[in-house]
Amino acid sequence: MKIRLINITFALLLCLVGSVNAETLTLNDCLKRANANNPTLKTSAWDSRLAEENVRLVSASQYPRIDAQAGYTIQHKPQAVVIAGNSAETQQAQYATANIAANYTIYDFGRREARTQQAVSATGVSSNLFKVHQSDIFLQVIETYFAILESEKLIKNAQDEVIQIEQHRKIAQALFEEGVVTRNDILQADVRLAASRQRLLSSNNRRDNMWLQLNFLTGSNETFRADLEENAVVTTTEMNKLDESEVLNRRNEIQALRQSIEASEAEVKETTNGFMPELYTRLGMDYIQNKKAREQAIYSAIIGIKLNIFDGFSTTATKEKAIKNRSRSLDLLRQTESQIRLEVATSKNNARIAAERIAVSEAVIRQSEENLRINSERYKERVGTATEVLDAQTLSTQARTDFYSALYEHQISLARLKRAVGEL
Repeated sequence: MKIRLINITFALLLCLVGSVNAETLTLNDCLKRANANNPTLKTSAWDSRLAEENVRLVSASQYPRIDAQAGYTIQHKPQAVVIAGNSAETQQAQYATANIAANYTIYDFGRREARTQQAVSATGVSSNLFKVHQSDIFLQVIETYFAILESEKLIKNAQDEVIQIEQHRKIAQALFEEGVVTRNDILQADVRLAASRQRLLSSNNRRDNMWLQLNFLTGSNETFRADLEENAVVTTTEMNKLDESEVLNRRNEIQALRQSIEASEAEVKETTNGFMPELYTRLGMDYIQNKKAREQAIYSAIIGIKLNIFDGFSTTATKEKAIKNRSRSLDLLRQTESQIRLEVATSKNNARIAAERIAVSEAVIRQSEENLRINSERYKERVGTATEVLDAQTLSTQARTDFYSALYEHQISLARLKRAVGEL
């Protein structure tokens, strides 16, 4: 007896230590982990960094370009000229050469500035698209988080149903042994019990899969498990206080498209000015080793103008392409604005209906439990049938399932609404 008491005490201590050390994973914790460790976001972040480097690349045209080169030439015979029938060499047979030159575009009628503006706008597009991906990942985390909570409730619901049917089967077995019911009552209970256990297995499997999904989204080890916050809620701004223009300004998709249009405008400007000339300067030093020449190093300074006369209509085609690309971006912006308006309206409706479903399903739970109690008592008093009891148990389980579905669907609907108005 004393050893048994010690074992019980030790088991209680282990349970107490386990409950103290159990980690509670809040919804905000998951969002922070996803922001820091999600593999998709890590990959997407490189687009912004590459775009920033592209700005540096384009900005290089604001500075002069300095080139240097050197070489050594070996000829079979030196070059010579014929003067009055006499041949005179003008260079050495073997000689070294070197030159250094600085080239700088003084003015190109805005093409250089347009290219820089395109690169800057592209950086803004990449940054906003990253935020779009971030918002999508956050929504997936929230959906998965509440799916796990719902699975936990459905597992408890299925366990309760199994216990209820097992109790009913015991009653049916006792009544069968008394000879007041047929064996059919026991067979019915066995069939319903098997179905309930299958639902329990399915709920367990869904919970495990959702945990795998959550661990992937948050960059955690696939075996990681923790206690989730049952009272987690999604908070949103009062929707009636948001006007349409404010919602559109919050959406990163809209910001990205607007910056894409800015880049298209800069592209049109660049291609339009492609028909204009370019003013440039060049400073250089050219050295040729030649003992037969007085000046071996030539220093020069050039200021000039370049103009393309004909390029096979390449400049014209490039301009038309830029104009059509700008028109496409404008149409895409209008389409996306319409889709966002639809998304906001749909999300509002879904959140409202989910809230109404919660109120309805709460009342149904109380009614289904009372119905089960009445039919169970009737069966014990031998005035009801086993089918009525099993049907009442199914209705009770379904009522609780519908309640949990409505409860967590409401939170998910709020999260989708939050994303729709640009708050997520």
